[in-house]
Amino acid sequence: MKNKQEKIHTLYGILLITAISIIAVLLAQTKWMKAISFSPLIIGIILGMIYANTFRKKLPDSWAKGLKFCTKQILRTGIVCYGFRLTLSQVVAVGMPAIVIDCIIVTFTILLGVVLGKLLKMDSDTALMTSTGSAICGAAAVLGAEPVVRCESNKTAVAVSTVVIFGTISMFLYPIMYRLGWLSSLSDTGVAIYTGSTLHEVAHVAGAGNAMDPADTLGIACTATITKMIRVILLAPALVIMGFCLAYARKRKGIQIEGKSKITIPWFAFGFIGIICLNTLIQYLLGVPSVKQIPLNGAIEWIDTFMLTMAMTALGADTGIDKFRATGSKPFLLAFLLYIWLVGGGYLLTKLIVG
Repeated sequence: MKNKQEKIHTLYGILLITAISIIAVLLAQTKWMKAISFSPLIIGIILGMIYANTFRKKLPDSWAKGLKFCTKQILRTGIVCYGFRLTLSQVVAVGMPAIVIDCIIVTFTILLGVVLGKLLKMDSDTALMTSTGSAICGAAAVLGAEPVVRCESNKTAVAVSTVVIFGTISMFLYPIMYRLGWLSSLSDTGVAIYTGSTLHEVAHVAGAGNAMDPADTLGIACTATITKMIRVILLAPALVIMGFCLAYARKRKGIQIEGKSKITIPWFAFGFIGIICLNTLIQYLLGVPSVKQIPLNGAIEWIDTFMLTMAMTALGADTGIDKFRATGSKPFLLAFLLYIWLVGGGYLLTKLIVG
């Protein structure tokens, strides 16, 4: 009976996010929203944040599982389905520059975070978790690293809060910089790689990419997502290396850890690649010049956009003012310093390699 009640409350949470997402989609169709290039994803996170800081406390906490379902399962499904917009030729076109930049960003951000954490006299686990989230894929990377680092749940919550906060800021900042011409020294491909290699969450990359290039006529949205997914795939080797390094460090200090550290693999990233391969095969078999001419492509793209809007809305609904207060000064400062590196250093790195 209890499980049935929990499922009903979870469904209520999902229906709430669905309703807000429908409003976001309808608002995105208005002339004034189109004029400022606000996609359903951005409107969704804004509405979600409004809800988080107004009505959420008046609704049952048990509905929160529905929100988590949207930020995890629906987000990952949406990202996998995003592969229907792409083909292998587009991925190859992104090429080595994206891979090289992603590898540098991931490696340097984690190492920089660990060093800065020591300088700030922070707890080493919190510093490592925050650095991992900033380096790879935000909250998903933090949650993936948790069973490897094996830290307390409050440290995980702090790390997630910091990356969600700065990732959300980036999602609005990057389109503004693009509209103001601050990224004009980069090519369209450069802007896309810069966005995909430096923003925290997959959803933030999708939101920023859609804001800069709503119809993907310049290829910014798709290329940014491909770059981001390459970065997400790097989570697997990063966690393996992290596991070995932590095991060696604990052995030197004589620290005994019961049980085995579980390494979380981002399988949805491989699903994304699988769908791209399938889409490439379908395009070849049908002999059409672009993916947009594949039957049902328009319907799949609309459904996918709506799923991503739901994920963004749920992400916003989990971003209350209390999270800013709960992070504390040192983790927030570390995340801010890493954020400066991602925005500034990522830009210079992209300009140097891609142009």
